[in-house]
Amino acid sequence: MNWFQTSPYLHKPNTDMLICVSIIMLAQAWAQNDTVPVTVYITPQPTIRPEKYSTDKPNKMEWVRGYRPEDKVQLLEWLIGGCWPASMCPSHGVNTNTTFVEYEGYDGFYNNPAHPELGAVDTPLLRRVPAAYEDGVYKPSGRNRPEPLDLSEKILRQEAIGTRSNTGKTALLVFFGQQVVEEILDAQRPACPPEYFNVKVPDNHTYRHKPGHTMMPVLRTRYDMRTGFSPNNPRQQLNEITPWLDGGLVYGTTKTWADQLRRYKNGTTDPNGLLATTPDGLFPEINAAKLPMANPPPPFYHADFKDLHEIHKVSRFNKLGNPRGNENAFLLTFGVLWFRWHNHIARYLKDHTDWSGEKIFNEARKWVIASHQHIVVNEWLPLWLGKELPPYNGYNPSIDPQIDQFFQSAAFRFGHTLVPPGVYLRDYGRNGCNVSLPGWNSRAVRTCNIFWRPQDVILARYNGTKEHMDIDRLLMGMALQMSEKEDHTIVEDLRGKVFGPLEFSRRDLMALNIQRGRDHGLPDYNTNVEKAFKELHDKTKNYFDDVDLWVGGILETVDDGPGELFTAIIEDQFTRIRDGDRFWYKNRANNLFTDKEIERLERLTIYDIIMSVTKMDHDDIQEKPFAAPFSSTEVNPNCDKILVKALCTKTNRTTKEKTITQCLHLEQLNATHVESCTDAGTYDYFTNSELSFILTFLGVGFAIFVFVGALFLMIRVKHVQQKEKMLMIASRVRDSFHKEKKHLIPYSVREWVNRKAPYRDIVIVMNPEKRQIQVRDQRGHLLRAMDLSNSNIVEMYIITDGVHLMLKVSNDYDLVRDTCLFRVAKKKVLKFNSEYLRDNFLKGFEEFITHMGVARNRINVALAPALKQAITREDRQKKLEMFFRVVFSQAFKISHSEDEILKLDSHAAREVIYTELTKSEFAEALSMRPESGFVQKVKKKNYDMHRRNMFSLVDKDKNGFISFREFVDMLVIFAKGSADDKAKLMFDMYDINKTGILTKEDFKNMIKSLMETVNADVEQQDLDKVINDMMRQAGLSNKDAMGVDDFQRLLLDYKDKLSYTQLSFSGVPGQQSMQKTSKRHSFQEITRQTVYKLYGDPSEAAPSHHPLKNEISIDEDQAVALENSKLQPVKTTPWLAVRRIIENYSREIFWVTLYTLVLLAIFAERAYYYSVEREHSGLRRIAGYGVTVTRGAASAMMFTYSSLLLTMCRNIITIMRDTFLHVYIPFDGAVSFHKYIAIWSLVFTARFSLSTPGRDSNSDLVIIYWECDTLYHSTIEAVVHIIGHGFNFYSISTQTSDDLSCLFRNFHHATHEIPKFHYWCWQTITGVTGILLTLLTALIFVFSLPVARQRLYNAFWITHSLYPLFYILMVLHGTGRLIQEPFFVYFFIGPCTLFIVDRMITVSTKKVEVPVVNAELLPSNVTMLEFKRPHNFEYKSGQWVRIACPTLNTSEYHPFTLSSSPNEASLTVHIRAVGPWTTNIRNLYDPSLLRDKPLPKIHVEGPYGEGHQDWYQFEVSVLIGGGIGVTPFASILKDIVFRANSNASNCGTSCKKVYFLWVTKTQKQFEWLVDIVRDLEIADTKRVMSVHIFISQFYQKFDLRTILLRVCDRSLLTGLRAVTHFGRPNFLQFFKSLQAVNPRVRKVGVFSCGPPPMTQMVDKTCVNLNKETVKGPIFQHHFKNF
Repeated sequence: MNWFQTSPYLHKPNTDMLICVSIIMLAQAWAQNDTVPVTVYITPQPTIRPEKYSTDKPNKMEWVRGYRPEDKVQLLEWLIGGCWPASMCPSHGVNTNTTFVEYEGYDGFYNNPAHPELGAVDTPLLRRVPAAYEDGVYKPSGRNRPEPLDLSEKILRQEAIGTRSNTGKTALLVFFGQQVVEEILDAQRPACPPEYFNVKVPDNHTYRHKPGHTMMPVLRTRYDMRTGFSPNNPRQQLNEITPWLDGGLVYGTTKTWADQLRRYKNGTTDPNGLLATTPDGLFPEINAAKLPMANPPPPFYHADFKDLHEIHKVSRFNKLGNPRGNENAFLLTFGVLWFRWHNHIARYLKDHTDWSGEKIFNEARKWVIASHQHIVVNEWLPLWLGKELPPYNGYNPSIDPQIDQFFQSAAFRFGHTLVPPGVYLRDYGRNGCNVSLPGWNSRAVRTCNIFWRPQDVILARYNGTKEHMDIDRLLMGMALQMSEKEDHTIVEDLRGKVFGPLEFSRRDLMALNIQRGRDHGLPDYNTNVEKAFKELHDKTKNYFDDVDLWVGGILETVDDGPGELFTAIIEDQFTRIRDGDRFWYKNRANNLFTDKEIERLERLTIYDIIMSVTKMDHDDIQEKPFAAPFSSTEVNPNCDKILVKALCTKTNRTTKEKTITQCLHLEQLNATHVESCTDAGTYDYFTNSELSFILTFLGVGFAIFVFVGALFLMIRVKHVQQKEKMLMIASRVRDSFHKEKKHLIPYSVREWVNRKAPYRDIVIVMNPEKRQIQVRDQRGHLLRAMDLSNSNIVEMYIITDGVHLMLKVSNDYDLVRDTCLFRVAKKKVLKFNSEYLRDNFLKGFEEFITHMGVARNRINVALAPALKQAITREDRQKKLEMFFRVVFSQAFKISHSEDEILKLDSHAAREVIYTELTKSEFAEALSMRPESGFVQKVKKKNYDMHRRNMFSLVDKDKNGFISFREFVDMLVIFAKGSADDKAKLMFDMYDINKTGILTKEDFKNMIKSLMETVNADVEQQDLDKVINDMMRQAGLSNKDAMGVDDFQRLLLDYKDKLSYTQLSFSGVPGQQSMQKTSKRHSFQEITRQTVYKLYGDPSEAAPSHHPLKNEISIDEDQAVALENSKLQPVKTTPWLAVRRIIENYSREIFWVTLYTLVLLAIFAERAYYYSVEREHSGLRRIAGYGVTVTRGAASAMMFTYSSLLLTMCRNIITIMRDTFLHVYIPFDGAVSFHKYIAIWSLVFTARFSLSTPGRDSNSDLVIIYWECDTLYHSTIEAVVHIIGHGFNFYSISTQTSDDLSCLFRNFHHATHEIPKFHYWCWQTITGVTGILLTLLTALIFVFSLPVARQRLYNAFWITHSLYPLFYILMVLHGTGRLIQEPFFVYFFIGPCTLFIVDRMITVSTKKVEVPVVNAELLPSNVTMLEFKRPHNFEYKSGQWVRIACPTLNTSEYHPFTLSSSPNEASLTVHIRAVGPWTTNIRNLYDPSLLRDKPLPKIHVEGPYGEGHQDWYQFEVSVLIGGGIGVTPFASILKDIVFRANSNASNCGTSCKKVYFLWVTKTQKQFEWLVDIVRDLEIADTKRVMSVHIFISQFYQKFDLRTILLRVCDRSLLTGLRAVTHFGRPNFLQFFKSLQAVNPRVRKVGVFSCGPPPMTQMVDKTCVNLNKETVKGPIFQHHFKNF
């Protein structure tokens, strides 16, 4: 067998190689059992050695000496050194000229010194003709043209793959062309924000089925944001790289990128000037640094991506200068080729110079760039165009090298028609030149299936060995494979199967070409050569005159290449690139190369570079690999078997002569040679977000539910703790009982108050001495008593279905008890059940009533019917008050509703008549303390009747109770009118049913009461006898019923005995009356003496109230002035009204207007910015114009939230209000301005509005709650906002990864990641802070509910103290930069600084403990605290402080108005117990619980100012207090008293008159203020004060105290000289009278505090009067609501 046959090219056999190859071939033959003789063609490395050096280029057999690059250095010796071999050269072999060399930059700037931006990165593409946008500005052209996919299908479709080039163009030429365009052009990145310019999918198109869409997604190209605003400045697309052939493909377009290419993954830079390599030195370093390489999803693995919800990592790629260099295996091949060429040169320079690594790198880069420039222009382009460029005449700085729009969008896309459906993998000639290689599943690499997975084939293992397929086998395959035919049809790999986004994995590149031209506004292709478009004209007749440039140009394609138009465009572009490049290798002026070096460069070929950096033998590819070989001698003989012959035509473009020659190539690929393209797929980006989306919102909802549950759980726990605390208090009370009276045994029980109220804890005490069952509170105060003196039986209702007990005694209402755990006889019961406790009480109770001699009746009954029968204390109180109202309305002729009259039957009336009140009940009914002078007895050894108090006065039978008849007797004495009127009044009072007659018994009782009242001469035991005698003599003894005539006749006949004329109450008890010798004093006289002792001279008891109707609410001087003013005509105009408003509220109007304008400007600026300037940015593209509104609103919201802090700086406001600034800034309106800002904040955001500091008399944290409904509305809006954000995040989660990377650049995610909902919500600072803000808002709201404020104020206070966290989260929320740069901090920093300073002032003062010197428990749950005045504590009347009690909580502060005067040595506050803290304060300072312990100390913060403190700055001031709103005026009234007593000419520096109007439903809650008013009246000798009290309660709801005020001659319960009015004040009449009385006063200060309806009425009155006022004062209103 002939095993060896030497190659005809072999000069000298290489024995080692022969042996190696023969063994391999022999083994293969044996393995295949092949007996056929094998002919082995061996092409060993040439061994010719020159005898001396040479300056001529070595031939391929001379320098291709081995497989390794280091074996092929002789080419570099010649190219760089000028001679070879270097060992024989006379010089060193490298030009080491030290002349300064300017190396070319990376970003293209300053290539042209006169125009540095020419050719720079990110500069607009060149537009040689005007843009043809539809609107002339930016709208795409071609709206009336056919759909791109229709054109692609009908015109550009290639029916079957397998056509070949007419001219012998190889696949290497085609794919080299792709790397050329990647070197000079990158204008395919979509605009950011994305602008979709989708292509409609025809009904019958395959895309309708797979991926199943109606639109193919296309994104408009990135453009210069400074363009596209007018026809003079149309949109200009950008070239993101330089148009120069400057090595950007290899080194990148920035120095930073180039440095990364030189850096290894361990962080070190290659010291020898090499580009970093993999360990084997074959490939660029893996992208471990995660350079931002392009990383679209490979469509081949689309199914895997759908399952994994991520694509392949970018770190799998090799680091290249071209970010898109990994698009396919063929493009990567050239990237690796140039990478190796650089390192090959760098290694040579390292071995032959002593240069630094940086110098070596730059020199190697210089040679690589020059090599590329030469090969592109001189070797590749002539074959591509069929002609050479014009001769180079040197650098021309006037040329703009930028890529032309026609070149980018049309001309250079001609190469798409040449792209083959795949590339053969061909083995080395020494291995048989096979095209079916083990290690790859197909004969060729399919183009459509290799997108973005180039490493799969290049790194594939060859024949199961460790050897890679490498780029060699792809280069060898491309070199012998023909490209597709030069025509207008394109293979399906590009026309329908090119890569796309994950949601549309296969797209039509031809449709994209068409759409891209329209996107760039290219003008249409217009030609008169109708023949060229006959086919097109037949298919789309209306398209002939409006042809897309790409379609027209590709249809021009001729047999040997691009048509005339595309040829001209391409030629022009490369000519400008060459001639406009200052660093072009042939430009001698740049000193980069010498003439000889340039000459050598021009002899360099792509073949030389391929041979230098691969393992190929010299004959593995032809010397001109861009064209098919013409002879089999050009390649290894082993390749003959796989080559086919064809005819290739070459046309001389100048002479138009054609030459037909034979060419050899691999068999053209067809469908049997390649695998099929995978189908198009789609992807739902929301997939895998469903669970996190649902769980997030369920979690937030569950968290809110937990907050609510925690609220009620904490309420429950606190209730238990409160019970334990009350049990402890009860134990202490019982201890006090035992210490006081050993025989009293208290029982702690719970009283059923009514059907709505909860049980309350009381103490039952059985008192055998008084024969009473006493009901006391936990402090031991007697509430009421069940008297058993006149009772023979007690009914005990034993509840069978509960642990209740109901007691019923005659003349008493029912007691319903629910026993509970308590301490008995100092023994703590813990394990006894309630049944036992009830039995224990019953046992003690039965022993008690047996001892009292009272029978008992036990009745078993269910709870529900027992409760229906029970009459509670509240029921009796209501009946009692209703009875008094009805009786008094009838007796005193008061207009009254008939409803109550009809409800009061005779049975109910008699029950009331025989009801008796204890001292506590009497005091409670009158809203007085039991120990007050009006109620409490004066205990002295020598008891004097003149020292009686009112209770002892009324209690004539001295049984410790006041009966109805005793009360009526007292009432008649004080009633207005003459003696006859009062006598008639007495009859009417006893005539309950208004029948005009009384029974004989009632008549006798009435006469008896009358005589007891006015006649002191008749002894008590003789009263019955005297009355019977009078009735007998008057003929009335036999009558069963008497009328009013009988009574009047009796009074007239027995005038002397009855002495009813003494019913008149007037007169002072003089000495004569004091020295009467009568044995006893009359009740009338005793009453006169008592009142005198209580209130002073009764002679002043002139009527002090006016009728309920036609109420007059002004003083006499006001009435006269008002009457006179009516005679003067008043002329007013609308302008006058406006002027008055401006004059009165000029400061407020200015600041509100200024703030509003600034706020609206902020909103408008952001809205305009996102509507116009950022029309295509961020969420604007996702949510439309909604984002423009929300962003404007967000900025406005930031401003409002920040400015809210300014209104919270209480200390600074208080300080500044006393400076000259108060003239220009209305500091008093801080709270109102706070509300105004808060309203705007709600307008601009649906987010829950954080409550902010201000004043609230019922608040623990100083927070303004400006309408409860606002809180709830804002919460509803918050829910809407949260839901809206949920939809926003949903929308974001449905967007493509690339779009999101563009829209939200600050939220970086790896390119392989597909951000899901859980990423945006839980892995971004915006999402996390948004969730936290939502939860914080929910937490604050839940604990803002009334039930929380009432029962868990500490929790409410703590949660609202989280507002700093709210602001912190707001700041962090913006730092995420989801949509824009953080703006909030700019608005926030100033107000926050002031607020911090204000807080520091607060902290510096509030930690000082202040001792409490006195504490009093006043009626109506009011606690008065008097505490020491801190050092340097200066304040004005009307100011307020914040108080904390360390015993309760050191950090829990509450605001209270100071009720003390600035002149007083100590400070006082009056605290009404309406919440947990105020209730705890009342308990804390309860003397019965404190005993001998010192009063707890407090912390005081303040004082803080408000408008009321300026009352003295007006000549006339009007103080109007409504309800609890009178509290701020307590200090002012005291201050007025002090000023009145200081002998000043008036009440202050400016004030001459003060009017105090007290509007209240009832006085019962403010008895402590009555004392202040009384002191004021005594001190006000100059009548500076005018006090008016208005009882605004309807008569149907009058309590007993109000009734007495209504019907008595003077205010017995107050002792005031002030006028008491019934009904609401007529503010209009009152203010008009002030104008009449004070015509020369400029302004009247009106200060009101009370409920909003009242202050609004006052404000409305002031505003209306100011509008009408021509002469006289205007009213300046300062108000505060509670």
